Amino acid sequence: MKIIFMGTPDFAVASLDILVQNGYDIAAVVTAPDKPAGRGQKLSESAVKKYAREKELRILQPEKLKSPEFIQTLQELKADLQIVVAFRMLPEVVWNMPPKGTFNLHASLLPQYRGAAPINWAVMNGEKESGVTTFFLQHEIDTGNILFQKKVSIGENETAGELHDKLMETGRDLVLKTVQAIENNTCKEVPQDDLLPGETLKHAPKIFKEDCRIDWSKSLDEVHDHIRGLSPYPTAFTEFRGLGLKIFKASKLYGTPVEAAGTFLSDGKNYFHVALPQGYLQLEEIQLEGKKRMNATEFLRGFRW
Repeated sequence: MKIIFMGTPDFAVASLDILVQNGYDIAAVVTAPDKPAGRGQKLSESAVKKYAREKELRILQPEKLKSPEFIQTLQELKADLQIVVAFRMLPEVVWNMPPKGTFNLHASLLPQYRGAAPINWAVMNGEKESGVTTFFLQHEIDTGNILFQKKVSIGENETAGELHDKLMETGRDLVLKTVQAIENNTCKEVPQDDLLPGETLKHAPKIFKEDCRIDWSKSLDEVHDHIRGLSPYPTAFTEFRGLGLKIFKASKLYGTPVEAAGTFLSDGKNYFHVALPQGYLQLEEIQLEGKKRMNATEFLRGFRW
């Protein structure tokens, strides 16, 4: 089969790599245009583009997915199948083009957590399991017929970053399994409506800055889940001594605090805690505005309490 692969970040590289390693014909790789980044605003390439260059694959970087030039190029490539992993929303003229369709890898167990940030929201909501899904694209985003799913567990202290890496590897294998099934005409499509659970669907919308602000009136478990669900990016934050404080890692200490929720406590040397209704949150990795990321004890050594 002739395949066109579409993706941008590291998460997509693993799936592209397993296809290359298994000898599939990658007619082209479609990825985001180079963007200015850093202080010097030098053009930065996507992780997928860097990989594609190393493997000498053809690279397409359209500014607009509906542009006549891009559509014509896709038509000339005559791909049998298109695969989308962590990429932009495609217009129908693109996803409906190949004879064997276009499938997407999504980092959740659809129909739960449709949207842009499924990994973050699953951890933020305290889920015990997540997974990956491959499905054929159709008009409404993340609603197409499911091809395969694979579940993974989420540890009590696991961060979104750690779950990301786990799902990246699991998703890579699922992409290969899906391609092989399509190639052998053994795919069985399952409409998502057949999998709709009795409980309310949970969504995974794009995360904005205010979503990252810590609400200290919530329970110890909720605040802990909020922090690990936003770690390492975009990172939960609060205010401390008039400055922004990002919290990357913290652990729970159960008890009955006498202090008001949101009160910072420290001996100035060894511990840095925040009081909550059911106990204390022990801060472990933090970053004060204008400073580098560091562990809490390192922070305390350089901070006048």
